Amino acid sequence: MARIARLTSNFTRVGPEYRFGDQTDFHEIKQTFGFKTITIGSWVSASEQRIGANLIYDALADLAQILQVPPLVIGLKNTLNFAFGTGGQLGVQAHYNASTRTLALAKNAGAGALAHEWWHAFDHYICKRVFANTYAHGFASSVWLKQPIYNPHPLNLQLDKFFKTIFLTDKGAQPSEFFESAKNLDKRYGILYFSRPEELSARAFETCIANNSVIRNDYLVSGVKNSELAHQGGFPSAINTAILSDIIFEYFSVLGTALHHRSG
Repeated sequence: MARIARLTSNFTRVGPEYRFGDQTDFHEIKQTFGFKTITIGSWVSASEQRIGANLIYDALADLAQILQVPPLVIGLKNTLNFAFGTGGQLGVQAHYNASTRTLALAKNAGAGALAHEWWHAFDHYICKRVFANTYAHGFASSVWLKQPIYNPHPLNLQLDKFFKTIFLTDKGAQPSEFFESAKNLDKRYGILYFSRPEELSARAFETCIANNSVIRNDYLVSGVKNSELAHQGGFPSAINTAILSDIIFEYFSVLGTALHHRSG
């Protein structure tokens, strides 16, 4: 029988101090990051709640810092639900449920998957703000391949550049090397997963987060560098990552600046 290690606080992190050693809790996480609801699994002990709350708070604060957005942006205008240790499948670190708009993080195996799953939530949230006539549970990255952006807002055009760089070559005429590698991974494992648009964009985003030059947080993102999947071409190349990072960090920086001005 597989044995899952208990939740610990032993994750490498290099970044700013937010709590200065203070203990946080899930109520503070909800208020700080603007989640609609937070649900804690009944099998999460008080000790695990304390450890988990600190790890999650720091990881989400790091994400907001990297993206240069107010912390409340993480909760996607109070539409995103968060669940910690509420169950799930063995071996699944985290999951975003589009039908309930819930980011669910496993108690003992969720480390490193938070950035990936948050992108899924954002990708879902932004879809109807970018495209016309989309279905309720659509992901912008997937719809991008089917119809053009209808709202030519500068932020939407920046997102358009992000998707174009993920899916297409420089000239925009052929599938990208990243997509071709993902398609080969699907063929190798006999599944349709790695080449799905929403998965390609989530891996692209987490790669950008992992390769930022200021903060390292292995609870937020890990496995992007020197992993088996990385060696198999499961993430964008270093050159592509630099381009993608410039695009998506500019997107969120502009968004963050606009929100700061609006609230000022």
